Amino acid sequence: MSSAPVAANIEDRPRPVGDAGRAGQFVFVAAIILLCAWILVPLYLLFVNTLSSPAEVTGFPKSGLPSFSMGSVQFFLSFSGVGQALWNSLLVAVLTMVFSILLGAPAGYALSRFEFPGKEIFRLLVVMTRAFPLPLLALPLAVMFIRTGLDDTALGLALVHTVLALPFAVLITFSLFAGIPVELEEAAWTLGCNRLQAFIKVILPLVLPGIVASAVFAFTISWNEVFAASVLTIENRTLTAFLVQNLNVSPLHLKFAGGTALVLPALIFIFAVRKYLFAMWGIANR
Repeated sequence: MSSAPVAANIEDRPRPVGDAGRAGQFVFVAAIILLCAWILVPLYLLFVNTLSSPAEVTGFPKSGLPSFSMGSVQFFLSFSGVGQALWNSLLVAVLTMVFSILLGAPAGYALSRFEFPGKEIFRLLVVMTRAFPLPLLALPLAVMFIRTGLDDTALGLALVHTVLALPFAVLITFSLFAGIPVELEEAAWTLGCNRLQAFIKVILPLVLPGIVASAVFAFTISWNEVFAASVLTIENRTLTAFLVQNLNVSPLHLKFAGGTALVLPALIFIFAVRKYLFAMWGIANR
């Protein structure tokens, strides 16, 4: 009897499940490592060059470790207009965050709890607000803001940033409210609560992590936006617009200091509300 069919049968047998599982786990771990490197390595280089002396930033070879020289940071903070630009960025971002939640959360609640004509079209229109590029709307916005007196103001820029952040706030809060059974509210109604009281006492504590996550998205969108801030402001520029205007011809070490000034507040804000971000996944998956 020939051994060729036996060898063929052995080759045709499927590989053990454990080998496939280990291969999938290896690919997953490798992907996580690459993703972390993609995010952390630029941040590390940014902070290292910020905390190094100007000679070390432009010199070669580089040690890869900071010398903890604060000269670049001190010069950047003492640069004329930086403090005011930083305050403008914080003010606009906070206003954007408040407006996005005050408008997005009720819209998300209405979409999840009520049926009305045009509901699906409304959801589509909310997403379609991001279909129009901001440069296309820059000239009409500038003309309208000049006529209404909103040009070069934190309120006017916050309204534009709210339009950019509102779709995310509506969709996130909609998914959160839709994941909470309406029976919880009905039980509160039977116990004497009206709709507003049931929302505040029952629903709001459950969706608070998701609302905080929406606020984080709105804050970061406003903090990083540069085009509208550059077009609609002249004297009251945000930090991003200020850096684009003033640091394009500045020394390299000052550019690193400016980049750190943009990244660090957003990282601190996200780190401060991280527990709400982690808790949001549990609510969204209910």
